[in-house]
Amino acid sequence: MTIRYDGQVAIVTGAGNGLGRSHALALAERGAKVVVNDLGGAVDGSGSSSDAALETVRLIEQAGGEAISNGANVADLSQVESMVAQAIEKWGRVDILVNNAGILRDKSFVKMTMADFQLVVDVHLMGSANCTKAVWELMRGQGYGRVVMTTSSSGMYGNFGQANYGAAKMAVVGLMNTLVMEGDKYDIKVNCLSPTAGTRMLDGLLTDETSALMTVEAVTAGLLTLCDKDAPNRTILCAGAGGYARTHIYETDGIFLAPGDQTPENVRANMDAIESTDNQQMLIGGFQQTDKFVSKASAYLKNN
Repeated sequence: MTIRYDGQVAIVTGAGNGLGRSHALALAERGAKVVVNDLGGAVDGSGSSSDAALETVRLIEQAGGEAISNGANVADLSQVESMVAQAIEKWGRVDILVNNAGILRDKSFVKMTMADFQLVVDVHLMGSANCTKAVWELMRGQGYGRVVMTTSSSGMYGNFGQANYGAAKMAVVGLMNTLVMEGDKYDIKVNCLSPTAGTRMLDGLLTDETSALMTVEAVTAGLLTLCDKDAPNRTILCAGAGGYARTHIYETDGIFLAPGDQTPENVRANMDAIESTDNQQMLIGGFQQTDKFVSKASAYLKNN
């Protein structure tokens, strides 16, 4: 089966360069009409220009597709709402949102200003929230939507000098987890893409040989699987250099300590049992953790 998006409208943020441009071109090639969003700033978020977005639109049109450019700053909700209104005026709907826009302000935490921390969170987390909020009611009304957040191994596993970026990238996983629940009955599926590619964000950090392997197109192949009608849901798909994997979050079964034994010393003494992976589970809602702990406590009370 060939994945197609004929008759669908997609918004791709940060689509002037790199991964975003690759995503936009591929969606258009497979039939989607695309809003190419890009503020046109530098990697650190400074400056703005419409040139990059317009070039992506030109490439789409040159290949026979349909696209419009938009320069909204995703961290500004009013600008994002105007972008969605532009898409509705042009094509009447929005089926796919790819939250790809991002910036870097890398420094060790001791040297990082909180202004730089805030700005990165504003673009990555609030930008994703703003764009999703702007299309959410529309997608509910349509009874259909596909939303992709862009997370990162820097968020899920950590990376020196990226406290701001890592915090924001892990936060969008939490955003996905709740939106999956709230969008389920409206056929809105929400997933995360964790990419690694030789884009301008990694300039100077990769050898030419490595960069040649880490193509944006390899990542986009993963992205496309998260956007179609048969997309999975609540998936963290990792993609890079032709490799594809899925990240899961597990919780160990844990232990129960009776009321008189609930001391920090006993928690420490039982750490091996707490960390045991026997019977660990993937939880799909915060309530499941509570249910598990209450069940252990109830079983103790029943037997004592």
